[in-house]
Amino acid sequence: MKARKVRGLDVGAPLADNAERIVRMRLEELHGFVPAALDVAEVEALHDMRIAAKRLRYVLEVTATCFGPYARTAAKRTRDLQDVIGEIHDCDVALPRVRRVAAERRAADADALAARAGEGAGDLDPALAADAPHADEHRGLATLEAYLVARRQLLYGRFLRLWRELGREGFRARLEYALGERPAAFTSLSPDGNDAGPARS
Repeated sequence: MKARKVRGLDVGAPLADNAERIVRMRLEELHGFVPAALDVAEVEALHDMRIAAKRLRYVLEVTATCFGPYARTAAKRTRDLQDVIGEIHDCDVALPRVRRVAAERRAADADALAARAGEGAGDLDPALAADAPHADEHRGLATLEAYLVARRQLLYGRFLRLWRELGREGFRARLEYALGERPAAFTSLSPDGNDAGPARS
């Protein structure tokens, strides 16, 4: 997924102002995948949402000190979101591979069994199926596929619960508010922008 271009950046402007523009765009991108990503069948939308969450998380981790306190919390919550969607993505990557290997083994066994029956055979003896070359692998692959399907279901449920929690806690509105806040002005005593208090003698 290609990131949207952030317009209005000004090299002469304060870091916080430019960072605010970037964060607002990444936040908008993240929410742009709803409601599609809330449909369990919309795999691509969910994984694009994961990429959007990653981008938002990274920019927040670098610039959170430019904003109000909730920006740091938002970075952690975005990381939680990215993590659970990433786990779902792992299942979605593994499942087609497992299914492809299983299909290859079935095809190989079918060819082997047909060869054992002999050319011109009118039927196949069922007893031959018990001795298929990949018989032991079939059960393992079927079990692994079932595990991945079940794990994805559970993780997707976790994702939905987390997204609802973010809505209830006002994640978007609170982050947008925090983006408008600015910490204490930079001082010679405190180059990190916090109030260092009275100078020491």
